[in-house]
Amino acid sequence: MSALKLCLPDDITPEQFLSEYWQKKPLLIKQGLPQLIGMFEPDDMLGLALEEDASARLLTQSATKQTSNGKAGDPQWHLKKSPLTEADFEDLPQQWTVLVQNLEQWSPELAQLWQALDFIPQWQRDDIMVSYAPEGGSVGKHYDDYDVFLAQGYGHRRWQLGKFCDEQTEFVPDEPIRIFDDMGEIIFDEILEAGDVLYVPPKLAHFGVAQDDCMTFSFGCRRPNLMQVIDSLADVATNDSALFVPMLLPQARQASGELQTDSIDAITTQLLQLLQSDRGANIIRQAVCEVVSKRQYDVLVPEETMNTDELMQALAEGGTLQADYSNRLLYNQTSPNQTGSNQKDCQQKNNSVALYANGQRLDGLDNTATALLMRLADGEHIIASDVVDIDPDDLMEWLENGWMWVDYPE
Repeated sequence: MSALKLCLPDDITPEQFLSEYWQKKPLLIKQGLPQLIGMFEPDDMLGLALEEDASARLLTQSATKQTSNGKAGDPQWHLKKSPLTEADFEDLPQQWTVLVQNLEQWSPELAQLWQALDFIPQWQRDDIMVSYAPEGGSVGKHYDDYDVFLAQGYGHRRWQLGKFCDEQTEFVPDEPIRIFDDMGEIIFDEILEAGDVLYVPPKLAHFGVAQDDCMTFSFGCRRPNLMQVIDSLADVATNDSALFVPMLLPQARQASGELQTDSIDAITTQLLQLLQSDRGANIIRQAVCEVVSKRQYDVLVPEETMNTDELMQALAEGGTLQADYSNRLLYNQTSPNQTGSNQKDCQQKNNSVALYANGQRLDGLDNTATALLMRLADGEHIIASDVVDIDPDDLMEWLENGWMWVDYPE
């Protein structure tokens, strides 16, 4: 696949989008992802939802639920999580939706569309989810805590956008999903057709209703929460034996049963000093890199794979190696950027790089391997001439680890 046009209107640059829209206001991108048109049929997603290893949900909406006085009230939602069976799709009500997560695992071609969103750092990509529904299907009025690009892949969906929500937003009680009734003032009301993309920032109320047989692909972007970072800090710090040495603290006369605030303050000071030191910076750097490179879903083990000779033959015949976006491959510059064109400069730059894959730091890589993995992480396509200095067995290991996949020439 050649480099994709960025998923932005022609009159908006990536810099403008990030400064004016990102996490601030929505943006309609007409024909932002035309590659989606015709890529999948509804039966493709319905079949995928039945796969044993799929992460799928079936959401149905009954006609009404009974109130305490026996009268008909609001529709009642029902949620069934995977594994789903064919029986689950029999005798469905008029309004229903099936959702399948982590489509990167099932379609590397679809995952490559992330390249059209390269103005968002790769480490902030969560997953691609598909929502299929017949006419009238919906998942209700809701908001997300993360950024999402809602890309129409099939049919038409009407989207309404309302107010920004917060922790005070009241959800409808006794429902299996977080939905609410009050969207506030409607600021957007349009029907998207295949190829259109709607960017929705975090916490903005939105409501989508299928106008016909309809598939919407949600490209979700999220950041770690502080609890995840704190957990990772503790995990990384356990490898530093110096941190297990008891602290030295000033001692003043006090009641034997009292823990004075001065003692807590002294412990807090030493903790902050650690975090603000070079040692602390290294711990934080590694903790954050491990968190953001972790996969949200368990990896699927391929039923069949090629051997080393077949891999090299595929490259010789024009195949390319590309990052597998169902995995997380990223790098971090551990010292200030160094630029240069000579071999010494490149070696210095690679020595300052730490690579991570699926929550683990990759140690023991030489400069050649480091440079190639950095290019893969950046979304480049690797050809045969790029790997002449790489051990083919190393390439095979990367393929088996799921860090990359082979795209065969058409």
